[in-house]
Parts: sequence; C-alpha cells; structure tokens
Amino acid sequence: MPARKAASIKKTAPKKRGKTTTSRAKARKMPAGRKSAARSTRKKTGAKPSAKSAAPIKTSGKYYYFFAVGKAEGNASMRDLLGGKGANLAEMCNADIPVPPGFTITTELCNIYYENSLKVPGAIDRQLEKYVGMVEKVTGKKFGDPENPLLFSVRSGSKFSMPGMMDTILNLGLNEKTVEGLGKKTGNVRFALDNYRRFIAMFGNVVQGIDKDLFESVISRKKTERRIRQDSSLQANDLKDIVKKYKQIIRRKSGEAFPDDPYEQLRMARDAVFRSWNNPRAISYRRMNDIPSDLGTAVNVQAMVYGNMGNSSGTGVGFTRNPSTGEKEFYGEYLVNAQGEDVVAGIRTPQPISQLAEEMPQVFKELKNITSRLEKHYRDLQDFEFTVQENELFMLQTRGGKRTVQAAVKIAVDMVKEKLITKQEALMRIEPKQLDQMLHPSIDPAATYEVVARGLPASPGAASGKVYFTADDAVRHGANHNVVLVREETNPDDIEGMSAAVGILTARGGMTSHAAVVARGMGKSCVSGAEAIRVNPAKKRFQVGKLIIKEGEIITLNGSTGEVILGEVPTIEPELSGEFGEYMSWADEIRRLGVRTNADTPRDAEQGRKFGAEGIGLCRTEHMFFAEERIAIVQEMILADSTEERQAALDRLLTFQKKDFKKIFEAMGGLPVTIRTLDPPLHEFLPRRAEIEERIENLDRKSDEYEEDLERLKKVLNRIDELSELNPMLGHRGCRLGIIYPEITEMQARAILEAACDMVREKKPVQPEIMVPLVGHVNEFKHQKEIIDRIAKEVTHRKKVKTLEYRVGTMIEIPRAALTADEIAEYADFFSFGTNDLTQMAMGFSRDDAGKFLGAYVKSGILPYDPFVSIDRDGVGQLIIMGKDKGKARRPDLKVGICGEHGGDPGSIEFCDLTGLDYVSCSPFRVPIARLAAARATISQKSKPKK
Repeated sequence: MPARKAASIKKTAPKKRGKTTTSRAKARKMPAGRKSAARSTRKKTGAKPSAKSAAPIKTSGKYYYFFAVGKAEGNASMRDLLGGKGANLAEMCNADIPVPPGFTITTELCNIYYENSLKVPGAIDRQLEKYVGMVEKVTGKKFGDPENPLLFSVRSGSKFSMPGMMDTILNLGLNEKTVEGLGKKTGNVRFALDNYRRFIAMFGNVVQGIDKDLFESVISRKKTERRIRQDSSLQANDLKDIVKKYKQIIRRKSGEAFPDDPYEQLRMARDAVFRSWNNPRAISYRRMNDIPSDLGTAVNVQAMVYGNMGNSSGTGVGFTRNPSTGEKEFYGEYLVNAQGEDVVAGIRTPQPISQLAEEMPQVFKELKNITSRLEKHYRDLQDFEFTVQENELFMLQTRGGKRTVQAAVKIAVDMVKEKLITKQEALMRIEPKQLDQMLHPSIDPAATYEVVARGLPASPGAASGKVYFTADDAVRHGANHNVVLVREETNPDDIEGMSAAVGILTARGGMTSHAAVVARGMGKSCVSGAEAIRVNPAKKRFQVGKLIIKEGEIITLNGSTGEVILGEVPTIEPELSGEFGEYMSWADEIRRLGVRTNADTPRDAEQGRKFGAEGIGLCRTEHMFFAEERIAIVQEMILADSTEERQAALDRLLTFQKKDFKKIFEAMGGLPVTIRTLDPPLHEFLPRRAEIEERIENLDRKSDEYEEDLERLKKVLNRIDELSELNPMLGHRGCRLGIIYPEITEMQARAILEAACDMVREKKPVQPEIMVPLVGHVNEFKHQKEIIDRIAKEVTHRKKVKTLEYRVGTMIEIPRAALTADEIAEYADFFSFGTNDLTQMAMGFSRDDAGKFLGAYVKSGILPYDPFVSIDRDGVGQLIIMGKDKGKARRPDLKVGICGEHGGDPGSIEFCDLTGLDYVSCSPFRVPIARLAAARATISQKSKPKK
C-alpha cells in the first residue's frame, strides 16, 4: 500500500464531468420537504423510468471515475454523479485513507441504461476494460488471471443513502481456474472455495433472480450431514461439493450454465445493480422518503479485500457516536474471519467494537484515528464499514449515519458546542417531521407484531387498547382501561368517545377528515381510511378479510405509519431532553414566521403553549357544544319554534361558553387567541336519523306513558329532515348561520367579550380575536362585524371597561373571498386562510371522500402529492398569494396567517414563509414541527444567492 499521511482531509477540485449533471441539478431546486413533489409527473418516486426513449442516446462524456489511495477522479461534492458511496470513497482516497482501489460507474449511465431498453451502449461499455486495467495496475493483479486473480465487489450507491434497498455482489471474477489460482496464491484452498461458493450464491440470487433459500438449504443439509453448526467448520471437500450443487441449481433455474468469463460476470452484475434501482423495496423506500426516481444509482466496482483469511482478519461496521442516544462513544461491532454479509445477516453473533482493542490493538487505534478524522471532515455522525486483511485495515465506506431523532438532536447540539457546525447547520440537519417521534409514544423497535391492515397515518404515535364501536361505549369503558374507538367514519357527535379513547381507527376519511383533525388536536394516535376493514357496529365487530375483531379485543395502532396491528405491542414513551429545549430555542431565534396552535379547550391551549405556541390561531367553538351537559341545550336551541325559545337556550349556553373562553384566555397568558364563531351546519348537532327512527320504533311498541318522548323524537326527526342538505359543506353553515340566526353570533360574541372584560378587570392580559367563517362576500362580513361591534359596546359599557382591544377578522376559505380580498380587508383586522376548505373548494375534492382516489392520483403521477397534506402551490397557493397581496395592498397592517392542517406541514410552512404570511397555526403536537420548519425556511431563503 502507498504510505498513509496523517494530514487532515483536504478537498480537491472535481474533474471534468458530463454536462447533463448541471442541468439535472438545476431541475432539482425544490421546496424543503417536497423534493419529489414538483417534479414532472413522469418522474415520481414510485414510478419506473421509461425503458425506451425516442430521443437519441448520448454516448459521449465521462461515465467511469477511478479511485485509489492518493489519487481519485472524484470527490465528496459529486454525489449527484457518483452517488453518496462513490463520492465518499473518492474523498477518502484523496485524503490518503486506506481504501481498496476501484472505479465508480455514474448515475448518468444508469439513466441511459433505462432509456436504451435496459442496455449499456456499446461505445460506453467498451470503456469498462480500460478502468479494470487501471485497478490491475495499482494492485499488481489481473482480472481473470489464473495465477494472481483480481476479484471485485460490485455495490450500488445512490445520491441518498438507501441502506439495504439495492444489491451487492462480492468475490466477482472467480471461476474454476481463478479459484484454484487464489488458493495457491494465498496458500489457503479452503478460503478460495469459501469465496467461490459465496460468489455463486450472491450472483445467482442478485443477477439471475434465484431464491437464496435454495442455496442456503444446500449448506444446511451439508452441515447436518457433517454434524457441524458453523459455516467456518466446513472443509475444502465440503465446499467443493456445495459449489457443484450451487451450479446445478443455477443451470436448473436459469436454463444456462454459470458464466465463467469474468467480464461477462462483471457486465451482468453491473446491469443487475442498475435494475435493483427499481426493485420493489427500493421503490417503496424512495416513496416513503421522498427520494426522486430519476436520480438513478451509481455502481461501485472495487478490488476485494478479505476479512475471512483467518484470525488476523475480520470485518465490521460502526458509528462515530451512538446512533440511538447520540452519546459521544465509539459504537459498532465486528467479526473475526468473516466477510461483510456475515455481520449483516446475523449468521454469527458479532462482538462489540470495543473488544477489537484487545484482539487487534494497532488496527483499533488506526480505525479510531481514521473515523475521528472522517467525522471532523464531514462534520456529522459517520456510519462506516471496514475490513481487516491479515492485520491491514481497509475502509470500505463512510456515510452520514442514520440515527434516532433523539440522537439527532443531541448530536446537533453537541456539535455546535464542539464548534464543528453552526446553529443554522444544526437546524438544517433534522427534518421537522422527525420531531413527531419525540412527542408521541412509538412502537418499541425490538417488538415483533402482525400487521392486519393499513390506512393513512392521520395522527402520529402508537396506542394499544380494547376496541369499541360507539362513542358511548368508549366513554363507559375508557374509565377502566385503554380503548380504541373504531368507526366507519367519525362525526362531531363522537367527540366524547374520541376524548376517552387512546386511539381512533376509521374505515373512511382522509388526512384532513374529522377523525384526523380532531385526533391531531388531541395528540391521539389515529389511522384513517383503512378501507380493507369492514366495520359492523350493530354486531360490534370489524372484519379484515377472514379475520374478525370483536368488541373488547385488543389492537394496536401506529399512527405514524398507518399500521393496524393485532394484539398489544410494547411502546416507548417520549422523552424531551434538555438538548431539545436548547435546539428549539435556536429555531425561535432564527425564524421570521409566527407559530400559533389550534386549541378548543384549556388543556389543548396549555399543551400548545408548552410546545412553544405564540397564541391560538383557531379555537373552534362548536367542539365545546358536544360536552354531555351542553349537547341537550344545543339541540333545544335547534328545535326551538320561536326566536324567544332559541334565545332562552342560547342564554344557558352563554354561561358555559364564557367559562370556556375565560379559561383559554388564562392559559394563554395574554397571547392572541383567535376564536371562530359557529361553523358547521346545525344538523351535525342532532342525532343520526337512523338512531332516532330506531328509538321511535322501540317506543311505538310501548305504553302511552312514553307519548311525550315519542312526540319529541318525531319533532327531532322532522327537524333533521328540514335541516337536511344535499351538499352540507356548501350549505347553511359558517357566517350564513349567523346571518339567518343573528342571535347565535350575538351569544358567542357576548361570551367572548364578557370573558375578555373579566380578564381586564382582574388586570390580566388578554388579546381576543373573533373570526367569522366562510365569508364569500364583503357584505356577509360587514353584517357579522356590525353585530360583534355592537355587542362589544354593550358589554364594555355594562362591565365598565374603558378599553378593550379586540380584533375582528375572517377565514379566507372560499375562492371568491380570495378574489375580492381587497374589499374584505377594508373592514377586517386579519385574514386566516382556512386551507382545508379552500383546497376542497378550489380543487373540487371532498376532503372526506377524496381518500378513495387521491392515493391512486399520487401513485400514478396525476398529482405530485396529496393537496390536503401539503398546499397545492400552483393552484390553491395562487389564491393565497392573491388574497394576501390584495388584502395588504388595501390594509398594510393586516395580519395574515393560515389555520388549516397545512399549518403543521413543513412544505406548506416554507410556502407561507416565501409568500410573506405572518403566522401559521397547527394542532398542539405539531407546534415544534412548525417552529423548526419555519426556521429552516428562513435559513433557506437567506442562503439563496441574491439576484
């Protein structure tokens, strides 16, 4: 090996590279968290690249990059072209770190392979032998030489790390002649044959698609026959017999003999790695991690080094810090006399890496020195692989290590204190959505379990409980044990049952359905839209295929993944460390965008404030009406035959509402509180028609003493019919209720303002903001504002409060409101975009029913992502921009924010920051996510070059 320098790692300028890399990089200028979203629909994360293209195939350019210690044609900045693994191998070589020589075949060639009907063009293919020759020159070995054979490992390597998703082949180049030469050269025939059987099995599985269990069964039978347990106990004659049987399997399954020509092996392996870019697990991984499908994978062809040459050899993997806790400790494991796949496959139990200090002290010292240099150079936790061949250390890979979010926070904070990274860099290290794992219980990684159905991950966290099918049953049993409420779909009547449950499962509904929104607000696990389940509340059971889950049986929900699991699964409770608070304080220092919470109860308000909310952006008053002692009064108000009767019921509700608002004001300690007046249609507060009909039928069979109850139920049924609408979402709701029944708006305004006046009289700070929903015309807003202002004068006069600062604004959730925002802004103090309804009306999608087809739309590329999860920038987003611009042009001091569920989505938050909104509001458990996303948006904006 060349002499190894102890100098720190230095960057070298990249060599000349193919021109298309630059254009591809330009095309990837994406919003944070939505890298795959704005790509053309042809190039989705789950879609395969076209295998044929009408355009001429490009064959000029550089498609191979050589690397060896002290000399590499690439460097760490070339991840787009060389993939993460190839770029890092080149970087280590340039720093004189011991790396086996080889070459990287570019991601560009992978894309050409797909465009050229799954073939590498001849002109490019012929260059392969030139680069093999360069490795031969460095190693002094010859590829295919029976006397001193050069063998290769062939590994994938995309731009973004995808551990275990694509394929690897080791010991390539062995055949009947070279295996004999390897045995003679090393003086170890058994070692050569062991490599040969490994190579045949990997090649047969990866390249030829033969089930690896067929090869494993041969070894198992041989070990049984020999009465031995370990592969390492197999003798040379055993291995010869295994090789023979392996080749018979390949001939039988593929119809062809195992290829002996090393160059044929290499080309077939290269193509297999290219194809593995689109194997099912790789496609799934890209879809789950928003990795674009058009990046392609590089192929790393590297000279083999051997960890299985005896007790002076070994192989291992490790991390420069603990990836579970973030502690600064050398962490990993290794095996003596083994190859890399032995550690991963679990065939033998590895030893902790600390023990290497006793077995090979010099190697351990060198390994610690190298990995410490790598961490300082990359300024991040490193995940590394190494092989020791007869006491000589070789580094096979380094990359940014996968870690838990708890570890990620600690590592980021520690590295700032160690002056390795800045606060801004620390904030960019963690994806905001990862914080979910810190705020909710999660499935124990060590647990095994059976997934019986999958739905949408509507609200994160894991929860186990006994299933119940009505809200009443959930409340009744929830006092004694954990319950999971299972419904076809939830509605506002279910609020008490949802509150009593630890988790909610629905067969219908999307990410912004009633169940999803309420569960997120409560911080409860929820899986919605699990369409494989059939809910039968009458029989108190649900069914998945032939499996029947009855009332009282236990299931577990994983709201972070959408999994429905049979039985109880152990969970891990979240722990918020001191580092978490410090990390989030850095986000608050940097972000421009305000972050509020959606909160309907004092408990929600306190939770939101605990997580750093700067106010309440949406308090939904209707949720207060469903409490047991109030729903009867609400129904009395709805059933009233006269204004006087309705007013009497409203007067009774006023007391409850005022207490609610006072407690929320107190919980927020003077921060702004935006309270929305009644929004849903009145029929939502009445029982379901089928339920009333069943009760009427039961009473009809009984004596006359129930006649009064019967008459009341018939009145309820008539009122349900009167209030029934074909399309209630566009019907009599929101400000329209307050216009037809102004006494409802009067009661709510009085409750809010009396509570606020009481706060002023008690010398407590208060900032009430009253928000009028569903305004489409300026006259609707003027009508409601006049009522609120009139009540404010009455209340302040009666309460003898000289000064009460309050604001009156509106939700912009109807497209017409955005189009005429300048007219509305003349009278409104603030706008809050209700992005759930605005998306529904702008796109013509029912948010409760769109789950049936939106998944297919996204998968097939019709839509880049679910518009109820992340704002549709090109459509709905333009309405937001127009509404904000028109409103601020008329009234520069107008406060503008959003309060739909998009307020907790990082991609939408970035859009809000770019658009110049003042704040976002989201459910309490998404507040930390929003704070971090807002900070990252600010950092991204500042880092962009000025035009």
